[in-house]
Amino acid sequence: MSETRNLEDEPLFLDRLQTVDPDQKAVVDLSGEKPIVLSYGQLETLADRTAQGLIDRGVRPGESVAYILPNSWEFIVTTLAIWKVGAAACPILPKLRDHEVSFIMNKSKSRILIFPETYRSFRYEPMVTRISERLPNLETTVVIRSRDPLDTKNALGGLAAQAPNRKQLGKFTPDAHSAAQLLFTSGTTGEPKGVIHTFGTLSFAVHAHTKTLGLTPDDVIWVPSPLAHQTGFLYGMIVAFSLGAKQVVQAHWDVATASRAIEDYGATFVQAAMPFLADISRAPRPPKGLRIFVATGAAVPRQLAQDATEALRCKVVGGWGSTETCLVSVGSPFSDGEEAWGNDGKVIEGMAMKITDQNGRELPPGQEGLYRVKTPATFITYLDHHDWYEQSFDEEGFFITGDLAYMDKDGYLHMTGRIKDIVNRGGEKIPVVEIENILYEDDRIQDVAIVGMPDPRLGERICAFVTLKKKIDLTLKDITAFLESRGVAKIYWPERLELIDEMPRTASGKIKKFVLRQKIAEKIKANA
Repeated sequence: MSETRNLEDEPLFLDRLQTVDPDQKAVVDLSGEKPIVLSYGQLETLADRTAQGLIDRGVRPGESVAYILPNSWEFIVTTLAIWKVGAAACPILPKLRDHEVSFIMNKSKSRILIFPETYRSFRYEPMVTRISERLPNLETTVVIRSRDPLDTKNALGGLAAQAPNRKQLGKFTPDAHSAAQLLFTSGTTGEPKGVIHTFGTLSFAVHAHTKTLGLTPDDVIWVPSPLAHQTGFLYGMIVAFSLGAKQVVQAHWDVATASRAIEDYGATFVQAAMPFLADISRAPRPPKGLRIFVATGAAVPRQLAQDATEALRCKVVGGWGSTETCLVSVGSPFSDGEEAWGNDGKVIEGMAMKITDQNGRELPPGQEGLYRVKTPATFITYLDHHDWYEQSFDEEGFFITGDLAYMDKDGYLHMTGRIKDIVNRGGEKIPVVEIENILYEDDRIQDVAIVGMPDPRLGERICAFVTLKKKIDLTLKDITAFLESRGVAKIYWPERLELIDEMPRTASGKIKKFVLRQKIAEKIKANA
């Protein structure tokens, strides 16, 4: 990669919005009973009004604004409005509950929280009321009750009610170094990490991506991945912004809605985890119309890639990225396809990656080692933990991913494992240490170790190995009920419980998790 590349030389993705035809369709929202369609002109008007609402509620440049919203027009408008006032977007997954929301709110120091009245039968106001005493920074809550974008009095909880004061809105113009995004990613220290990106890092990532894949304004970007994740946020919403293209957002995953996005609304590009690919390609009538499917989170198995290519009649490629570095490798949609199956693609232009031994020496093709990457799209720090940030890089400025991999002779990346102690459930990274620490609070449990168990659809599911303080009947339902009582989101609950008499340990007393992973894998295989 070029060491002289300067982020100031990259156009910001927001600049593209100033040149798009205001009558061009911007958003198709499939999250409700009826689709909601907004043009770029309507999107801009709503964002301006919402930005004024944020200013009127005291939001100022430089702070973070937290919001719990599913994939919807409200998410997109809120994000644009946050940027218009010079604040950083801090989206929270709608699946998260008391424990995780409290942590993010306190770490981000957001003085405002925006959320829907109800989503998927869950009422958010009671939760926010429950945790409010734990949120000393929270001053304002905004509850979205009306979903009608034309209802200016009530849209976005009343945030979009006021006509914008152009003089106030014009005070902030972002540059490459302005903070744009605060995303929390599961860490191995027991504490989720707050990853901060700028407009410059995100712009470099999106421009490199769209160039590599040959995306154009004529593409229609489908976003089934959560917008509160980097995959949906950057490789869905921002990709559409940078192209001036239409995006079709889907909140809740189901194949019927996916088919509508592709066949009724013309979706041509999507980046999502492998289970999404498996589900639509194995549907009784696979939808046709996609041009490119970038499957991330795990290498695409050769058989699935072949089946999906034939069923969907589109290019299927893999890729590797992280919240910290964005996408670093991706397969080429211009190749015949087969050589890119079963791997994680090649390095994207302007970026670099290498495989090293423990001492940082680069290894030859085919040899497994530590995977390290270097890219101008790299985040600028971990919130409140710049020491973690500094420890994440080697002497040459490569980010130490904590993953194991090898590169073949043709330059394709093959991820083989992880040093980091996480479970990758269909692209969802489970914060193992944090969940273990909570389960240790259960007075019935002596020891607990959470590992990934193989799953044909999600790659991994969550298995909890437990030893008990005394002989009692402990079930998986008991475990999940305990986690629910602590406000832990369901996506982090174990899906299998294995009671054992003693944990396998090293001489220093550490639990040998590789033994447990092997044990459950063999057990599942034997019972298949």
